[in-house]
Amino acid sequence: MSQHYLAIDFGAESGRAIVGTLNHGVITLEEVHRFANPSGVINGTLCWNLQSQFEEIKKGLRAAGAKHARMASVGVDTWGVDFGLLASTTGASAGSRIELLSLPACYRDSRTDGIPEHAFTLVSRHDIYKATGIAFMQLNSLYQLLAMKKQGSVALANADRLLFMPDLFNFLLSGQITCEETIASTSQMFDVSTRQWAKGMLTSLGLSTSMLGTVIPAGTVIGPLRADVAAECGIERWTVVAPGTHDTASAVAAVPAEAGTNYCYLSSGTWSLMGVELDKPLISQRGFELNFTNEIGVGGKIRFLKNIAGLWLIQECKRHFEKHGKAYSYAELMVMAAQSRPFERLINVNDPVFARPGDMPEKIAEFCRSSNQSPPLDVAQTIRCCVDSLAMEYRRTLDQLEELTSKRIEVIHIVGGGTQNLLLNELTADVCNRPVVAGPVEATALGNVLTQAIAVGDLKSLADARRVVRNSFELRHYLARPDDRVATAYHQYLALVGDTK
Repeated sequence: MSQHYLAIDFGAESGRAIVGTLNHGVITLEEVHRFANPSGVINGTLCWNLQSQFEEIKKGLRAAGAKHARMASVGVDTWGVDFGLLASTTGASAGSRIELLSLPACYRDSRTDGIPEHAFTLVSRHDIYKATGIAFMQLNSLYQLLAMKKQGSVALANADRLLFMPDLFNFLLSGQITCEETIASTSQMFDVSTRQWAKGMLTSLGLSTSMLGTVIPAGTVIGPLRADVAAECGIERWTVVAPGTHDTASAVAAVPAEAGTNYCYLSSGTWSLMGVELDKPLISQRGFELNFTNEIGVGGKIRFLKNIAGLWLIQECKRHFEKHGKAYSYAELMVMAAQSRPFERLINVNDPVFARPGDMPEKIAEFCRSSNQSPPLDVAQTIRCCVDSLAMEYRRTLDQLEELTSKRIEVIHIVGGGTQNLLLNELTADVCNRPVVAGPVEATALGNVLTQAIAVGDLKSLADARRVVRNSFELRHYLARPDDRVATAYHQYLALVGDTK
């Protein structure tokens, strides 16, 4: 008998409602709703449009219900670090209720400028890393909270509970307040070794820990949909499950690797997340120096990885071109880039200048000028610069992973939307000198669905889930092609990013 599961998968750029159908060890995916995930500035802060997001979730519920009256479960995953703050109120007639205090801010907001440096005056970088095992990024939840505290935020002062974005959506769907550990681990406030909040560190930073709830593992059944939500959407009270609520945790769960293979994953989307799965955290001085992160995955695994800027660079270029009357598809951009000479110019994809939205082509040109390189002359050269540079950063990260784990990585598994970027996949194989296996495309939604199937008892384990992936999807294979220009370009890239090793 077929079982149906609904994944609500939010990326930073767009969202999807996807029904997964499991039948005799094979799973199929059907997109029933797709939507933009816009953000905008309100009162000086770049915020997410929570009301619009939840309305899109309900549209997804309706669309799924129109296709399948019975659904085994529904689960939500989102990007990391962002959160909403809530407080309980007591009304004379309504009794106690939970209310949202403010719109969730977007991690790309400038409020965290200079905040990490402020934090390090209170607790050293080394001690923060030792307490959490998480890489330093200005956008981390920790620095967002410190920014709110420094600004005298009324919402923070009155908050009873912090809910990360997927936990917030789960609350709106089920009425239950939960905190799933894969998303909690992105915050740089969670001790991945003890699987508890790093309360000592947080207290030293002057942050309250009373609003941080008990964490639950990925694959926990939360409860039924709220009656009013189900009635509004015209569906039954489907079971809400917490999958790997961090989108990368779900994507990694869908990596079609076999046990015992020395592989690394590359979850390729707005961000590129490149790493390996470990049984326990790897918190070392060298990992601290290289800014590797230890996040929790499905099945209690550790996702030991590096955050890389990813397709954000190309997405921002595309938006800029459209704004100026040149509407290119991603496929058209890649065709143009493929016809442009490789390795003519390179950028440090993780330079903070590229993290903010706005006129990415000019930022790339200015970086080239400031590093004594000729700036791109046209659209093709701009996009070519992006893909060449990303491939170089993947190679650098691969080298670092092998150094830190003392293992040679034999194959790179690319999952997510970036698997459709054939040029970047080919370059990754060539530059890294490793075979690349690309697919599945909708890895995040797939991992979300498969974790739901484990939660409700239709699959036994993560290994079972990955077997289903291998049985269900065609994968693309890329072999490294010899190119004498790669070694020279990689040496130039290392010098550009200041990597002297």
